[in-house]
Amino acid sequence: MRVRSDFWASAYLRRCAHEGASAVLRRRGAAEAGAIFVKLDRLDGTAALYGPAPQSEADESGARLFARLHDAPWIDPAEAEARIARQLRFDPDMWLLEIEDRLGRHFLDLIE
Repeated sequence: MRVRSDFWASAYLRRCAHEGASAVLRRRGAAEAGAIFVKLDRLDGTAALYGPAPQSEADESGARLFARLHDAPWIDPAEAEARIARQLRFDPDMWLLEIEDRLGRHFLDLIE
């Protein structure tokens, strides 16, 4: 059983703050099971966008796994915003969290 999206998002924002990264909730989605997306801005003209990992990658622990949603390690923040806009048209119940961290730390469990 997975943790509700609202609980996970709240805990994630606290974790980022504890680690010294600025993080905000840009969009609140469906409380119980909304998909969560994370934009990471390095404040140097580069960004990354993370979203839910494919269900085929899920394990039985119920942990939320994420995947980078682009091939390059870093993309232009405007490109990240365009991808967010497309996703929002597809999934109006999505959550969007944004981190600003010059070190590029995301604090997510990623699939490789």
